[in-house]
Amino acid sequence: MPRTRRKAREVMRVPRSDALLPEFDRGTVPEGLVTRRALREMGLSPGDNTGPVAVLRCRLCVTRPNWACRHPTRGFLLRVDLARPKRVPTLAQELALDRATAARSTCPKCSRRYFYCLPLRTVGSCDPCARGYEPTPGTYVLTTTPVTHRLAA
Repeated sequence: MPRTRRKAREVMRVPRSDALLPEFDRGTVPEGLVTRRALREMGLSPGDNTGPVAVLRCRLCVTRPNWACRHPTRGFLLRVDLARPKRVPTLAQELALDRATAARSTCPKCSRRYFYCLPLRTVGSCDPCARGYEPTPGTYVLTTTPVTHRLAA
């Protein structure tokens, strides 16, 4: 069966003056505007930012200053002064998350808690129980007492 050729993707060129948000090249972003990733590294959440304030152009569009950046690698800039500190989960929330993770990573047949989520919906047990071999000790949690919680705080 012969392969069908894909059509070349048409480049949408939008003049820069028609862009709705101001655009900045990398290294020319004014103080007070950062991306979501930079906010996360600062320990902040978007907070009262309702949407992006400006667009961070991709590296490819630096060579085309008259055109707006339409690539998926562009970034959106948010204001730092409207950002808020990240919320810290309570111990009850961490306990609930730990119980949910324990339920997904504990085998119902051998009661071993693994370091990864098990395919309980499809297989119903861990791989060693399903195939009938002994697991290696580095793949599951080695404890003599049952693990009740593994809270971070």
